Amino acid sequence: MRRVVVTGMGAITPLGNSVEETWNKLIHGESGIGKLTRFDSTNFSAKTAAEVKDFRLSNYIQVNERHRMDRFTEYAVASSIMAIQDANMIPGKTVHEERVGVSFGTAIGGIESFENTYKDLQNGGYQNLYPFSTTTVISNMAASQVAIAIGAKGVNTCVVLSCASGSNAIGDAYRAIQRGDAEVIVAGGSEASLTPLGIGAFCAMGAISTNPDPKGACRPFDKNRDGLVMGEGAGGIVLESLDTALSRQAKIYGEIVGYSTVSDAYHITSPAPGGEGAVRAMNGALSESRLTLEDIEYINAHGTSTTYNDRFETEAIKSFLKTRAYDVPISSTKSMTGHMMGAAGAVEAIFTLLAIETGIIPPTVNLHTPDEACDLDYVPNEARKTTIKAALSNALGFGGHNTALLFKKFEDRL
Repeated sequence: MRRVVVTGMGAITPLGNSVEETWNKLIHGESGIGKLTRFDSTNFSAKTAAEVKDFRLSNYIQVNERHRMDRFTEYAVASSIMAIQDANMIPGKTVHEERVGVSFGTAIGGIESFENTYKDLQNGGYQNLYPFSTTTVISNMAASQVAIAIGAKGVNTCVVLSCASGSNAIGDAYRAIQRGDAEVIVAGGSEASLTPLGIGAFCAMGAISTNPDPKGACRPFDKNRDGLVMGEGAGGIVLESLDTALSRQAKIYGEIVGYSTVSDAYHITSPAPGGEGAVRAMNGALSESRLTLEDIEYINAHGTSTTYNDRFETEAIKSFLKTRAYDVPISSTKSMTGHMMGAAGAVEAIFTLLAIETGIIPPTVNLHTPDEACDLDYVPNEARKTTIKAALSNALGFGGHNTALLFKKFEDRL
């Protein structure tokens, strides 16, 4: 199996329209959550969201392509172009375009276009529909439009696994490069579901925070948490075989050394008691990595700020780390980005890699009254400087999906 490294990153998030801006605000504990402005939320229980601000697709591609893309596709294209540029990679020149692939995930896809298309149908029948209505809605358009934008003619896949989608897209890309199916894959996740239907469905479920204070609404592991805050955006990373990266003297952010995805087979919304699926995912990622528990020095938790997730993920981490559970720092960056759904795992993979590279662990903000059942080291409210050899990024999704990605600092030898 070939070694796989990360050589480029791009991000569109509620904290900023670049990795640098996002990371700088994240480690300083700034929140991207604010008042919901996309539509009139007067009759909705949720009044807050983590919205992307000041985004312009024209900064990345020709604007005449915009009408063919839902917002979630726009974010995917932008983050992928940034990642390719960061990696100094030009498909067709740096690497043969048929050896460059795309693996992009989303939980919900083009829900904004779906809602607008339905309104057009109601107002004027099918004759009133935009000819590209179908292709703005379907979930694989992020992966497809990314490939078109960067000229990638290799493997192209779309992952739809709820909130684990971005993580699985990265993991599947890792596997494809290991097998030799590609030399380079742009992988990640994207979401743009801050719409009446997207927000309303979570309100109806009772899973969303009704806290009137936007900055304090998302409170992972805090006793006074009352639900998640929905976010949006995209994260893209360039995964590359080590041989290819070394041959072109690419900057290497880190190495991916473990990936596991398993099912709870328990419930469509609640994790299994004790987080047993998450335990198996973390153990699976570790078992293929040639690392030991002692090497794990940070975990970026799924940490949604919901009762069951935070409690069961805590129990899962305890089961996984055993005697080291109270010694390993953990943080939920959703406290600042909101829950970016299908984009969450990809953006949090970027945060995990940057924590390894910089030695800075981002905090869990709004953690002031710890839940008695959540008693680990969640790096409350202030970032922490340390050294990190290896770190896990956890992602859990509706339907019982559990995914773990394991990254380590790059070394010439394992």
